[in-house]
Amino acid sequence: MPSNKVKTYRSIAARTLAAAVVAALAATSHDAAASAFQLKENSVKGLGRAFAGSGAAPDDAAVVVNNPAAMSEVDRALFQADVTAIQFSTEFSGGGTDAAGRPLTGGDGGNGGVTKPVPALYYITPVADRWRLGLAITAPFGFETEYDAGWVGRYSAYKSMFQTVDLTLSASFAATDSLSIGASVVAQHTKAELTQAIDFGAILAGAGAPVLPQSLDGRGRVEGDDWGYGWGVGILWKPTDADRFGLNFHSQVVHKLSGTGSFQVPAAVSAINPALGSTVFSTTPGVAGFTTPANATASWWHTLNDRVSFGADVGYTRWSTFKNLVVDYANPAQPNTVEHFDWEDTWFGSIGMEYRLDTAWTLRGGLAVDGSPTQLETRSPRVPDGTRRWVSVGVGYTASENTAIDFGYAHLFVNDANVATATATGNRLAGTFDNSGNLLGVSAQFKF
Repeated sequence: MPSNKVKTYRSIAARTLAAAVVAALAATSHDAAASAFQLKENSVKGLGRAFAGSGAAPDDAAVVVNNPAAMSEVDRALFQADVTAIQFSTEFSGGGTDAAGRPLTGGDGGNGGVTKPVPALYYITPVADRWRLGLAITAPFGFETEYDAGWVGRYSAYKSMFQTVDLTLSASFAATDSLSIGASVVAQHTKAELTQAIDFGAILAGAGAPVLPQSLDGRGRVEGDDWGYGWGVGILWKPTDADRFGLNFHSQVVHKLSGTGSFQVPAAVSAINPALGSTVFSTTPGVAGFTTPANATASWWHTLNDRVSFGADVGYTRWSTFKNLVVDYANPAQPNTVEHFDWEDTWFGSIGMEYRLDTAWTLRGGLAVDGSPTQLETRSPRVPDGTRRWVSVGVGYTASENTAIDFGYAHLFVNDANVATATATGNRLAGTFDNSGNLLGVSAQFKF
């Protein structure tokens, strides 16, 4: 085969692999119940009030991560276990064209959403009159979508999975009776996985082979993981007996995801050009830098009387640091690639309340709005994200002075997400994702 055609094959194939790797590391196990792939579901009590007062409301061990300063309010050792099931629905309507301008074949992909549990574990203990220590295991970021085989958007995505697990150690110090400070150190494990179809027909046709796009589909899978480290700080101020104000900041965590790309190349493709299966689309290690964003939250909680309390949260996530990803391949046939995303910073706002029926039962409710960082120009079927509006309810039962059980539910009204994407092999997809979500959680707290 002429050398210029082999180079063309390699160039097109490299761009395809680059797009696959970048998407796997950027799209990110759960369909996230906050903007993009950020997860707020670390507290069932908070879920019931749409996370209003997350860093200031009393008697919630999730402050280990939501505001370590608020651990100063804990007077006895406590353990808390939370789990929230996230059910997210995303259904596509639309179509597309291949590199030859013909309609893309395949169905609408079914429901690309999945249902997954998000667990959280906390422990807080006094260590001195004014000092508290806390430990937590949480999942602050995660996303997963998976579409039917052969769907119209198969060249953009089949499965996309991204998840993080944080191990947090926090400490608080009560500087005065009304002012506490806190700090955290975080070890974060991140992993990602992607599968998608590869249009080898388009790759070969682009180099002059007598085949058509969509006629020779293969499949690619990319996975990677890494440990990264971060920190957090918080303040709790109680200007009156009825009011609490909390401020909390989490740093970004920088990762260098290391993993492997593997591929299924049709036998007919290797017969036409053996280099595609043996050189370009061969199993190869790769690395990509990725950063989970910094975020800050301001919380307020007010106790009106023995029965009624209410509050609010305002949160900011610095998604604008996610401009692009640079992928570096070990295979010399694959050039380094820069992929642009240009996400925007987001705001989260919520209001919520609690009503104590009696000494045992508490009712909760809340509303929230959470913006999306994605834009039409760069939005992908892997993260078909839109602005989310929350309606939350919850109930708590105090079984004894040492034991409490809580339940929370939220429905998410998610804006439709329009997409207009093109793959490295010239496949164009345009349409709309109809999204919604439901969250259901249960928590148990034990004091001793």
